[in-house]
Amino acid sequence: MIDGGKVHYNGQRSKPSKIVEVNAEIKLRQGNEERTVTIRAVTNQRRSASEAQQLYQETEASIVNREKMAQARKMNVLTMPHPDRRPDKKERARSD
Repeated sequence: MIDGGKVHYNGQRSKPSKIVEVNAEIKLRQGNEERTVTIRAVTNQRRSASEAQQLYQETEASIVNREKMAQARKMNVLTMPHPDRRPDKKERARSD
């Protein structure tokens, strides 16, 4: 993820060895979603996922933006329905 340029630290592309600081802003891009989080605390040891979630907080603007994008994807699926099954050999021949 980091090597692909999908992580930005305070607005700049970062490398895996970047040392993070408290109150830094990190933008993460995963597929169609983009999250902006603020670092609240830093620890030297690896912790459980529930404890790690306490170390950062997603910004309100990021949450609203992700919800809007999810709603747009849902609406897009509704306007372009998919067929129930794949076309068989005869149906494929007719479509050509």
